Amino acid sequence: METERVKITTEFIKLDALLKFSGLCDTGGFAKELVQAGKVKVNGEICTMRGKKIRSGDVIEVDKYRVEVE
Repeated sequence: METERVKITTEFIKLDALLKFSGLCDTGGFAKELVQAGKVKVNGEICTMRGKKIRSGDVIEVDKYRVEVE
């Protein structure tokens, strides 16, 4: 699994915005589709809420990619 660390400077970032910010998705529409299709895990659990607040310490997984939020 390929792991990337992403640093945020705010209290939280929404899941769909993080997918774009980290480079896993090119567009917000694609991020929305991934989340609604149940292909995104947040801290090991499938998440279908694209507006979920992601905070430092959370781990996002999509297919073979993993994003650790700092």
